[in-house]
Amino acid sequence: MDISARIDAAISRAIAEGQGGSAPPKLASALEYALTPGGARIRPTICLNVARACGDDKPDLADAAAISIELIHCASLVHDDMPCFDDADIRRGKPALHKAYGEPLALLTGDSLIVAGFEVLARAAHDDCARAVELIRILGQRTGMPCGICAGQGWESEEKIDLSAYHRAKTGALFIAATSMGAVAAGHEAEPWEELGDRIGEAFQVADDLKDAVLDADAMGKPAGQDVTNGRPNAVAELGVEGAVQRFRDILSGAISSIPSCQGEAALAQMVQAMAERLIPEPARHAAE
Repeated sequence: MDISARIDAAISRAIAEGQGGSAPPKLASALEYALTPGGARIRPTICLNVARACGDDKPDLADAAAISIELIHCASLVHDDMPCFDDADIRRGKPALHKAYGEPLALLTGDSLIVAGFEVLARAAHDDCARAVELIRILGQRTGMPCGICAGQGWESEEKIDLSAYHRAKTGALFIAATSMGAVAAGHEAEPWEELGDRIGEAFQVADDLKDAVLDADAMGKPAGQDVTNGRPNAVAELGVEGAVQRFRDILSGAISSIPSCQGEAALAQMVQAMAERLIPEPARHAAE
């Protein structure tokens, strides 16, 4: 089964688990709404590619690791869109969940997705308890405080922002989780893989800044110009479009160089290169040529 099919199958299983038994129908529906249709599924794709590069000897555990990250990511999108944060009307080309289901169900959906992320790993623990415990630890570290996505959101409430800590937590945390959890699921140590995730996260942030600056809401599937509206730091504002594209490519080069030695190193490097280049929006690509 290819990686995309593995991700789709695992997402479907997670939805079915969340909708089982005597689940409240509206919340059960909201769970599926939050997860489908999916975006690019970048984080679980990276996770499974790292697991494959490291041997992928426990594919069920790798699938659980990948989907746990996606569940946390989707939870963060639901919460980010709520009026207390970005107050966004659309996400992935359709009404944001709080617009479709109301704020109470949006809050509960995000909370339920976070819990589901850890539950998925717990269910897979029979495959290798020691690896599963380490996966749970990493996911918790990259979700909560002091350096997870919750910390990243928290920085937006501070009067003075530590820009490096902000980006590493808000954007980088789940990419670090993706690379390190992919390695752990396949029996490797997490630490050597953290730099790759950190650099991919940094590149993704620059790409996101470019999209926010040069694309409209229809092209993005979510509100555009949010960095300016919300007074957030943005690589385009600091470096210009050409400078931001060059910064992206410099970070990408460093990311590929940081890949630890493993049996699938060359294939993983090609995947990172191809995936990352697709993140640069066409208007920015043309402006930098």
